Amino acid sequence: MADGATSLDERSLALRRRIVDCLRSSRRGHVGSAFSLVEILRVLYDEVLRYDSQRPNWPDRDRLILSKGHGCLALYVLLAEKGFFPEEELERFCAFDGILGGHPDARKIPGVESSTGSLGHGLSIGLGMALHARMERMSTRVVVVLGDGECDEGSVWEAAMGAGKHRAANLTAIVDYNKMQSYDSTYSVQDLEPFADKWRSFGFSVAEVEGHDVAALRGLLARLPFEPDRPSVVICHTIKGKGLPFAEQNAGWHHKSRLTDDEIAQLYRALERP
Repeated sequence: MADGATSLDERSLALRRRIVDCLRSSRRGHVGSAFSLVEILRVLYDEVLRYDSQRPNWPDRDRLILSKGHGCLALYVLLAEKGFFPEEELERFCAFDGILGGHPDARKIPGVESSTGSLGHGLSIGLGMALHARMERMSTRVVVVLGDGECDEGSVWEAAMGAGKHRAANLTAIVDYNKMQSYDSTYSVQDLEPFADKWRSFGFSVAEVEGHDVAALRGLLARLPFEPDRPSVVICHTIKGKGLPFAEQNAGWHHKSRLTDDEIAQLYRALERP
């Protein structure tokens, strides 16, 4: 299943190299979890979300919640690129005097809507934001990015049930369905299938897409919401560690600490254009 960098364009490779820049400084981070998210967040911030990086609290902005907060390195490189904070801050990832921790902190980081990392809460928070926006007659859309392992949590389905009941069409869940949890496959730990049917049964309008296909993501996400009276969910079929042949679908690269100079060099080499 591993195909490394061959199917990635230069922008996707460049974003991944910026993630490695962060790892070079910190020597630790959730490598596989961040690399599966890059194209999803890239398309959202390039073409879908409405925001003003110079006014992070602009009331009419769309909200993005990275519920799988451990994938934050992908979010940080996009926020820095879009001007929410100086790019130099990426070099201080996990530094004691930096703002970028191993999970996103909304108190410190412009552009982060909710502190996440304790899994299972993002969809509930997003539903609350979506319902508030509707009550205030705001055009705000709320997007919650979930991990597949996170969907083992009962709180995810409690929020999904509420979203379906309230027909929260301004709420979208995006699932990074790489089919790998922290230590093994989702099929071994807690099989989620039939995954799409579960979301349908909770009242969501469902779409599935290859989560590293930028053109497919663009076309699909431009159509949100899929139905005018239902919340939407996009199931993105991804590869954990995408772009790194030795890390793709390898649970050993879910999180790395004490990365060596040789390992950092290996990461950069893997992201060179073949």
